[in-house]
Amino acid sequence: MPYYVYVILCRDDSFYTGYTKDVDSRMRLHANGKGARYTRMHKPKKVVYVEEFPSRTEAMKRERRIKAMGHQKKRELIASQRRHR
Repeated sequence: MPYYVYVILCRDDSFYTGYTKDVDSRMRLHANGKGARYTRMHKPKKVVYVEEFPSRTEAMKRERRIKAMGHQKKRELIASQRRHR
């Protein structure tokens, strides 16, 4: 079963990055205040980026790399995915 790395745009224009097996159910948890502490304080708006990985290990590594990016680099990453759809 694949894992996904996702980026959520929050209402305050910040980003939250995580990984999961099911992006939709994870987003529902965030929206209902049962996700990460960050998304309880920074209300989630929508999922703006998703990548698929064959293993949890690979997803976790990618999550760390995205979390290390600055805000502008995350915007560029999101924009590049939209261009390739």
